[in-house]
Amino acid sequence: MLSNSNDRPDVADRILAAAASCVRDFGIDRVTLAEIARRARVSRPTVYRRWPDTQAILAALLTRRITEVAAEVPRTGTDRAAIVARIVEVGQRLGRDDLLMAVMHSAPEFAMIYITERLGTSQQWLIDVLAADLKTAQSGGSVRAGDPRQLATMVLLITQSTIQSAQIVEPILTADALAVELAHVLNGYLSNG
Repeated sequence: MLSNSNDRPDVADRILAAAASCVRDFGIDRVTLAEIARRARVSRPTVYRRWPDTQAILAALLTRRITEVAAEVPRTGTDRAAIVARIVEVGQRLGRDDLLMAVMHSAPEFAMIYITERLGTSQQWLIDVLAADLKTAQSGGSVRAGDPRQLATMVLLITQSTIQSAQIVEPILTADALAVELAHVLNGYLSNG
């Protein structure tokens, strides 16, 4: 049954939730706009009014999921140690997230666009948030001098690479050991000493 109240704010949420369920059930390659609309209980034109195609829906879904995971991890301080601990926790949660891992495993070529070809919305957002945190930590003296946005971008690259490669090094570095090593790397990179 199609919804008659397609302009309610929860319609976009329902569409993204439907897209997430499709990704989990089928993988990215078999997700269709028609199936997303069916699961969201809206018409295809309703979906098209918000996103031009399935790829745009999936990009919005991933952006939402990454920002949600990052927002779930509270700030415990403004110094380097607190920032690094938060980054490591966010990285661990992203690495365990079933939706993100479904994307990585079912459509690595889709994920590679946001790893090797362009910065996605969520990556830009993470850089912006982290740059602001690093600027605060710089003023407190716990993070070295440098352009906070450049530092944040490098931290994103280090952390993103760690998350992506965690599975292949698991026989050598368990999840806990990997978190310890990532924290060590980030603390060393950001240290002012």
